[in-house]
Amino acid sequence: MTGAPANGRPFGDDISPALSCDPRKRTLFGSDTYFLESLEQLGTLTADVDGFLHRHAALLLKPDAVVSRQIPTTVDWLARGGFRIVATERTRLTRTAVRALWYFQWNLATPQRRRLADMFMDSCDALVLVVRPEADESEAPPASVVVTERKGPTDPLARVPGQLRYEIGRYSYLLNLVHTPDEPADVARELGIHFDTALRERVYASALAGDDQSARALELAEQLHTEVPERDLTFEPAAERLKRAVREAEESLAPGAVRDELRAARLAAWDQDGYRRLMEAIWRAGLPLDAWDVVIVGTHVLPMKRMGLGPVLDGVSVPDWQRHMARLAVR
Repeated sequence: MTGAPANGRPFGDDISPALSCDPRKRTLFGSDTYFLESLEQLGTLTADVDGFLHRHAALLLKPDAVVSRQIPTTVDWLARGGFRIVATERTRLTRTAVRALWYFQWNLATPQRRRLADMFMDSCDALVLVVRPEADESEAPPASVVVTERKGPTDPLARVPGQLRYEIGRYSYLLNLVHTPDEPADVARELGIHFDTALRERVYASALAGDDQSARALELAEQLHTEVPERDLTFEPAAERLKRAVREAEESLAPGAVRDELRAARLAAWDQDGYRRLMEAIWRAGLPLDAWDVVIVGTHVLPMKRMGLGPVLDGVSVPDWQRHMARLAVR
């Protein structure tokens, strides 16, 4: 059992070190309802819970991946990388779900980042893919760790050819299109966030069956494409549309401080500081502008990360897991 509050009673379960190389994460997840529900349910379906979570990874294709039509590219990238899609379902990234998914990292998120995320995350359904390697190598690091490393970093400038985020679009820090759980414990927890009991059982059962579900993933992507229009997520066109929309809004406003501030900010919007000023003026005026254009511009020019802080739980790397597996092997 994990933890020992003042009364001496533990507040959570002991979590297998096969699920995380981070002792702090194992302590926190030992009392996390999303993780516990998901893990308990998986345990009713297979006796090899640790092995299942070691062999499987998950990808979340967010609404920015839907509107930019990059789900088929992701399906192709996975196949070329030797990963089979074994389960897939739609999910909705509500305000609550977003904060649950990034609960241990969003202590770093600025107010602007949270506001922008809320503007697009719940704009349409997202797609969850559960994958496993075609080659089952017993000594390999967890599939989730490998997929996360190959996915590429959040910073668009740090991505390199071959990484998924490089292939599907280097737009901005927040518009990164795809998220992956860092390691096995995170896979269980995030499936616990995305799906209720019945749907999660279907996901686990499909993954345990192991059949190729890439055709279903493409079918679900096509459904999503019929529901929401395609969008160009590049900065320059969005910035021009945003300034044009502000100019039109100015004409409908009565003379005064609000209109004057909007006009001054629009005319100054030629560099990052100018666009930041424009974004702040738009929000102060409460203009009902196109949400995607606001998000695209805002994610380029507004601060995304609170400085001087570390995340409650940080990411892990393949070398981290290789060292962890070596330590477990000699126990």
